[in-house]
Amino acid sequence: MSVLSGKKILLGITGGIAAYKTPLIIRLLKSVKAEVRVVMTPAAKDFVTPLTLSTLSGNPVLSNFTESQKDNPVWNDHVELGKWADLFILAPTTSNTLSAMVNAKCNNLLIATYLSCKSKVYIAPAMDLDMYAHPANQSNLEKLKSRGNKILPVGEGFLASGLHGKGRMLEPEEIIQWVEKDILESLPLNGKKVLITAGPTYEPIDPVRFIGNHSSGKMGFALAEQAVKLGAEVILITGPSSITTTYKMQIINVVTSEEMFIRVKNIFNKIDFALAAAAVADFKPKEPNHLKIKKDIDLSTIKLEPTQDILAWMGKNKSHQFILGFALETNDEIKNAISKLKSKNLDAIVMNSLKNSGAGFSGDTNKVTYITRDERIIPFELKLKDQVAIDIFTEILKHV
Repeated sequence: MSVLSGKKILLGITGGIAAYKTPLIIRLLKSVKAEVRVVMTPAAKDFVTPLTLSTLSGNPVLSNFTESQKDNPVWNDHVELGKWADLFILAPTTSNTLSAMVNAKCNNLLIATYLSCKSKVYIAPAMDLDMYAHPANQSNLEKLKSRGNKILPVGEGFLASGLHGKGRMLEPEEIIQWVEKDILESLPLNGKKVLITAGPTYEPIDPVRFIGNHSSGKMGFALAEQAVKLGAEVILITGPSSITTTYKMQIINVVTSEEMFIRVKNIFNKIDFALAAAAVADFKPKEPNHLKIKKDIDLSTIKLEPTQDILAWMGKNKSHQFILGFALETNDEIKNAISKLKSKNLDAIVMNSLKNSGAGFSGDTNKVTYITRDERIIPFELKLKDQVAIDIFTEILKHV
């Protein structure tokens, strides 16, 4: 899953020969499930057709302030376009457009949109080598950079003029990679390793039966996906679960609490954050039967023992790690959650109660209360679990 997935991306195309490569930019953006709209200068139409761009983007291509519809012209709202975009990529960006951007020369829809845009702007210059090297263009690029715009490097090779040198637009794949890298480096968890446990554990009684619980793993997977969105390298250790993800992360599948503990222990010193969302079984049979137990057996012969307390072990052995636990309670919820927070040496704990309709196992929603190490209590309303994951990481990032 790309950091561009789900983003609203405005592609600005100006009148340079490199415009013929822009259909591939759109295809690459669409392939990572970004939403793409295109605004182009009138001169750009000489190099690539609006029909091609519209077909590939799935949206109308805009180039004029108004669109003629007999006696009822339609206004193309540049302000709405600028507000819509999560990021604005201008490729190719000609010398003429650079000058207009610097001097706010609002003579076409693309420049008007740029001047109204509040999102990040990425500029991919494209011109002949002497034009690119000219002090006027270099000065304009520096001015745009100083105003917060992101200036992509140019490629080097044969140019449309037949000359060889710097000035050509980066290849579409290079543009996408450059933008992805820039976004990733700006994310708050970039360079951090996050461990998340999810799902239930199954403790075997015999080859057929086990002690387990109703955990689906949905909350843990939602947290893992949100951590990826924030730029983290994610390791998800999950018990048996039917949940899947398309996000890029390392997934380790386990069954028992002992397997989960071994996996956690092996990587614990390498991580920066641990979010223990797994519903680990509290007890397991002391001696699982190797054969299926018959129905008429005396159940008192099945001896139970506590499982390894993985969360307590992490709290005891942490050095630099931020440890977040979960507490599913049925009574004295806040009191019990704070007790767990203190006894296990956690940095924060997320409490949810089975008394709350829509919270708990299996469902798509949850209602949680975030409690900090200094016992600050932050309740949240019932939300979808992916939204709950956003709330949890928002609080984590406030306190690290």
